[in-house]
Amino acid sequence: MFEKTISKETVYRGRIFEIDVHQVELADGRASVREVVVHGPAVAIIARREDGLFLFIRQYRKSHDKICIEAVAGNCDPGEEALLSAKRELREETGYQAQSIHSLGTILPSVGYCSETIEIFYTEVKNKSGDTDFDVDEHIETLVISESEMDELICTGEVDDGKTLAAWMLYKLKRG
Repeated sequence: MFEKTISKETVYRGRIFEIDVHQVELADGRASVREVVVHGPAVAIIARREDGLFLFIRQYRKSHDKICIEAVAGNCDPGEEALLSAKRELREETGYQAQSIHSLGTILPSVGYCSETIEIFYTEVKNKSGDTDFDVDEHIETLVISESEMDELICTGEVDDGKTLAAWMLYKLKRG
């Protein structure tokens, strides 16, 4: 069932990922090729305010040429622990500070070709504690959504981002 890597070549290095081409030997001895998007770890956060409403974001995504509703999320900085990344992303994207934060689990969003892992967190937040601090190329709108509204947005297909669907499911199963 396992594959042995015979050789590996990095064919692309970008700002947030690289692409490796692996020459592999399959379990039955045959040769094959695997293309892998190498992406560092990331986090996603389900944040619930004291009034029971949840924080999500809306932003344009070039890869699908559409505006998406998503959980607060982002990449971990090199050497940064996921918990600290989650707190930083929440503050940067919404202006809210995490009060108590707990991991709900880790997902493999594109297991067939990408090495990315996303650790999902749940946190409760109080009042907005500051301004947002977006990256230069980010244009994000913070949304405040009830649990029933989120369920409806998912059912109608308006929320279709995989990490957000997985994060919401983990929240509902473990915290909701």
